[in-house]
Amino acid sequence: MVRDLSFYKSALSEEIRAEGRAQGRAEAVVLVLGQRGIDVPDESRRRITDCHYPEIQRRWLTRAVTAASLEEVFASE
Repeated sequence: MVRDLSFYKSALSEEIRAEGRAQGRAEAVVLVLGQRGIDVPDESRRRITDCHYPEIQRRWLTRAVTAASLEEVFASE
């Protein structure tokens, strides 16, 4: 029996995977900040979760590891 696997290579499938990766990065930023004791108010949490630009999310995650404040994470954005 041959199965049609074309969906897994489709543009829609890639879009779904990209959304999942973006959601995972956003959750990671919030998790790292929370574990470091940095409060993430609802407005900032929305800003993080609503962002779908991988390069910005990676920059925020990198900064979240060492930032002393939420403002440092969002610096120059």
